[in-house]
Amino acid sequence: MSTILITNDDGIHSPGLAALKKGLAPLGRIVVVAPDRDNSAISHALTMHRPLRLTELESDVYTLDGTPTDCVSIALSKVFDHPPDLLVSGINNGPNIGDDITYSGTVSAAIEGTMYAVASLAVSMAGEPPFEYTHSEPIIRQLARKVLDNGLPASTLMNVNIPDRVPVKGIKVTRQGRRIWKQAVQEVTDPRGRMHYWIGGGTPLLDSGKDTDVHVLSEGFVSISPIHLDLTNHEGISYFKEDLKLELFAASDDG
Repeated sequence: MSTILITNDDGIHSPGLAALKKGLAPLGRIVVVAPDRDNSAISHALTMHRPLRLTELESDVYTLDGTPTDCVSIALSKVFDHPPDLLVSGINNGPNIGDDITYSGTVSAAIEGTMYAVASLAVSMAGEPPFEYTHSEPIIRQLARKVLDNGLPASTLMNVNIPDRVPVKGIKVTRQGRRIWKQAVQEVTDPRGRMHYWIGGGTPLLDSGKDTDVHVLSEGFVSISPIHLDLTNHEGISYFKEDLKLELFAASDDG
């Protein structure tokens, strides 16, 4: 029987987490370790300045007063005697595509699992609340079964984004696109007239590339992107060496 760790960044009480647990239940033993509150857009943060408390709510269901990455780290080192066969993070309320991937606690939990050589998926749902997850459950189950049977490439996680429209048109393998937010910082004033800033909202500037996660999701397809841990721009290495000639640069030369 397979063992699957699930987590998220929306918190232990998120309906997306409940839908994920339900969708994966036929595949084996499900162990939940999720934050005790919303940790959206927290990226790959680890809690280093205080101790963490792990609370068992029921058999195989735990909550942690930390980040999604904390949840994976604690789960793999303290909850499991042996690594799980699969880690699935989600279902996130809203897509994680384009540049948003770098902010995502959902994706970062899957990154942490991948760092520990556990096959990992990050799953997100496009659209606006209230979210309807029913059609996502068989999709996630099929993808999880494929990964359990075949594995994933080394140092690679699967980033899955599911459209909220029904029926879904199909599945497409994509590359990460660009999704930059215009006017994402809002100015607000408090009752005394003092200026404050609220990060969030704005209008997304979408990538027009037809092979991107951004475009494919907008067309009603499930987007599946392979995300690699190696962030090196390998083409940039030759530019740094040959054009900038950095290896010939004297580090002590300030001239």
